[in-house]
Amino acid sequence: MLLLVAPLFALFFQLSYDRAATESRKNIDLTMAASAQALGKPLWDFDLESVRKITNTIVSNPRVIRADVTDTFGEIHAETPSEHDDSGNPLQKISLPITFSSVDGNKEVGTLTVWIERTSFRTVINTREIVFLSIFGLAVLLISAAALIANRMTVIRPLLHLTDAIIATHKLGSRQRVDWTSNDEMGTLAKEFNEMQEELEAEEIALKSANALAQAIHNLTPAMLYSVDCDGNVSAVSDYWLLATGFSREDVISKAFSEFLDPASREAYKVRSKLDNDASVTSPGDTFKFTCSNGSRMDVLIRETITTQWGKQDLSLSVMTDVSELREAEQRNHQQAITDHLTGLLNRQGLEMTLGEEIRQTDERKGELACLFIDLDRFKWINDNLGHTAGDLALCKVTERMQQQVRPDDALARLGGDEFATLVAAPRAEHVAREVAERIARIFDTPFDIDGTPMTLSASIGIALYPTQARNAADLLQKSDMAMYTRKKGGRKGITMFSDDIAETARTRAEIESFIEQGLANDEFDAWLQPIIDLQSGRIAGFEALMRLNHPQKGIVTPADIIPVAEETGSINAIGRRIFKQALHHLAKISDRLDLHDTYLAVNFSPLQFEPGLPLKIMADLQETGISPSRIVVEVTEEVLVHDDAIIYATLKELSALGMRVALDDFGTGYSSMSYLHRFPVDIVKIDQSFIHALNSKNSHDKSNLLIEGINTIAHKLNCMVVAEGIETANQCDMLMAMGIEFGQGFYFARPAPADDLISQLAGNTGNVWTQTTPEELSCKIESTAS
Repeated sequence: MLLLVAPLFALFFQLSYDRAATESRKNIDLTMAASAQALGKPLWDFDLESVRKITNTIVSNPRVIRADVTDTFGEIHAETPSEHDDSGNPLQKISLPITFSSVDGNKEVGTLTVWIERTSFRTVINTREIVFLSIFGLAVLLISAAALIANRMTVIRPLLHLTDAIIATHKLGSRQRVDWTSNDEMGTLAKEFNEMQEELEAEEIALKSANALAQAIHNLTPAMLYSVDCDGNVSAVSDYWLLATGFSREDVISKAFSEFLDPASREAYKVRSKLDNDASVTSPGDTFKFTCSNGSRMDVLIRETITTQWGKQDLSLSVMTDVSELREAEQRNHQQAITDHLTGLLNRQGLEMTLGEEIRQTDERKGELACLFIDLDRFKWINDNLGHTAGDLALCKVTERMQQQVRPDDALARLGGDEFATLVAAPRAEHVAREVAERIARIFDTPFDIDGTPMTLSASIGIALYPTQARNAADLLQKSDMAMYTRKKGGRKGITMFSDDIAETARTRAEIESFIEQGLANDEFDAWLQPIIDLQSGRIAGFEALMRLNHPQKGIVTPADIIPVAEETGSINAIGRRIFKQALHHLAKISDRLDLHDTYLAVNFSPLQFEPGLPLKIMADLQETGISPSRIVVEVTEEVLVHDDAIIYATLKELSALGMRVALDDFGTGYSSMSYLHRFPVDIVKIDQSFIHALNSKNSHDKSNLLIEGINTIAHKLNCMVVAEGIETANQCDMLMAMGIEFGQGFYFARPAPADDLISQLAGNTGNVWTQTTPEELSCKIESTAS
């Protein structure tokens, strides 16, 4: 209130002072003006007595100390009072001229001079105003006193009651209430404090009940519960923990928990405890060896939760579970997981685990490690013809013999099917690995007795070395597999050491796989066409569609590189479907451009393409292009027919029933059998080009000549057309015509070419006649155009 009232008082005093000073000056100015006017005539008339009276009247003003009147001629001089004391406070002098209005105008007749006290608070504030200010100050003092008394009664006393209740609650430990009721804010505060105390009291009661219940649950729960403090000492254990371990509570409380663990487990437990304390999270659990009171040991799984700080210490609740039986079961399951159930050897997973450990030890010894990849040759024949039981028996017998040939420290594994592998470690492992491989190869020299049936087997073995040939475990296993695969392709039954050539072959194969994927994705596959000529008339009888891959960097990639990889990877179906559809579109274009609507299209099919849905797919493509089924020739090799697969046979029969013809390609090679012409719906026989190249014009009784004539005669007897492949010279063409061969194809007529190039080549020929010039001239012309 002082800070508020003091400026108000100062402002009030300032305003009062200014008002009083202004009024006092106005009063002096008015008095002097009136007196100067009144003195004009007496001075004009030289009336000294009147001048004195007026001067006395001026001095009667409390502010005026003395007054002095003089005329302009110096004749009259009136001063009141006549005697005065100028030693006091300095005075303020004010002068005013005295004028008189005569007939000649205003005339200055003298000067009025007064001396007044300078303006001060004492001179301008009167007694009434001082009384008023005193009353105002007294009122402020009374209000302040009343405010202090009211504050004491309405605020301080309730706060003291509240403070007493808080202190009593702290000292007595029970919830004290505030004894105060009123309708103001303090009454509301006291009421809410009492309600808070009641709620806290209820929560304390509930908390104590929960704590008692938690202790009861801790002791009655059928689990080994325990707690440790921040130093790792046992602070609490459940009754079930004591029952399971045989200890009493006095034996374990305040002792380090690690003392009850097997010495081999203590260090791991300490490391785990440090990690848990740093992480403050729930541990997934670790297994340790625990020593019971009777000295027995059990495997225990400990799951521990580190809580945040409770009071001044970190508390933990841990669960200890006896997992001895579970660990034994896990070990059994692990052994089963890494063991082949049939032979008892390591399986692939077990070999990979062992291989990693062997490589680690090899690095430590700075030695070498060899991996022998063993694959039984033609083992599928046993399963297909004697049954899987006989196949399993053969695998067991092979395993018995191999175990006798490997060294005791060599790991032997069955990777699956008829694949085995063994690891051979030595300072210089190549020589030892070859010796072990040769011993394994010799076990197949003696036939195996499979259910009373002697069975001869062989094996293809690939060897790779670490670290000279492989960088890691996976690389070692892969390269030994590559060496074995190379042995398989080289004729089976033998040993092959991994080399850079094998790596290059694998790199090339991977490159071809990449070409295939890219070609299918970017539509880089195309069907080139090669004409098939009626040798007697020279007309074009049909076209054979040949797959080409137009790689943007490598250029044209031939089928010889593509097909084997595509058949292994399974992409042959997608490639075959795309080539077939493109060939149909090319045939439709050629038929329209060159009026060759009676020509047929021969398309090669891989054995993997024959599936029940193949006829429907072919018919859908034919409907899309408007090509008649009678214009389609499905070319298959003897390799397709040698499978004697029921699906292949049914598919060929269905295609034949739809009006398509079947051609037997490369006849005379492979597993040639005349029975194919009888058992399968073959309409066209294509003589392999190797017989055409071997034709001997000087000896008509040459074997190749006789074979071609024999094939032609038998095929015609079976109502099959005959096409000679690979005709490259006019002499070959003449000899084939003399033998009665109806159709031919080869570089002599034209090389395979894109459809547009072939249309350009054939644009000059009319009447479906292939040539109207000599064959030599036409061949040169076509080869020049194709290049």
